Amino acid sequence: MMMLDVCSPVIGITKNKVAEQLALTHRRAAEQFAYHQQDYKKHRGVLFPIVQGGIYPDLREESVAALTPYARDGIAIGGLSVGETKDEMYHILDVIQPLLPTDVPRYLMGVGTPEDLREGILRGVDMFDCVMPTRLGRHATAFSSQGTIKLRNAQYKTDSSPLDPTCGCHTCRHFTKAYLHHLCKQEEMLLATLLSLHNVAYLSRLVEEIREELLDR
Repeated sequence: MMMLDVCSPVIGITKNKVAEQLALTHRRAAEQFAYHQQDYKKHRGVLFPIVQGGIYPDLREESVAALTPYARDGIAIGGLSVGETKDEMYHILDVIQPLLPTDVPRYLMGVGTPEDLREGILRGVDMFDCVMPTRLGRHATAFSSQGTIKLRNAQYKTDSSPLDPTCGCHTCRHFTKAYLHHLCKQEEMLLATLLSLHNVAYLSRLVEEIREELLDR
């Protein structure tokens, strides 16, 4: 379970308002932890607090300090990838990385591009979730080691290569970009399935590669 929080927007909000919302997040965390405390052992492993504070380093530091006592099973980082720049997101992760508990999983919510997964992992993040792999699949877009591929583009009409020559997923083993482009033009739902399978497999392989890189250091 995720503790009920307030996810502050980046645009159209003052720092004072973010601080006010952060205080509510912290009060809710205390109340929820107290509520579940009685049966906590029975439900072990289900309660994550969510660090908030917008793009303000001091508020993020305050939030980590306030929520770490409730991070028995893990701690989440919320309120990123909601309109801030990449540099702002990475800066916040840099700020809180040394402050987060090291004995539980760190979960970065709503982040899922290949670039962000790599940057997040290098900053100590253990868990991610994002709709992007399947959302892009439904919109005829695929991840690849050569960059994002948009199958709507006419350049793929006669392209007999797979989405990614280094990928061994079902889609890359059996279908060419030209065929996938054809499915796109015909508005076949099979395209969304094939691209979603590929995108999920691509990200899974990516994190395995990053893990190996870290182990080799």
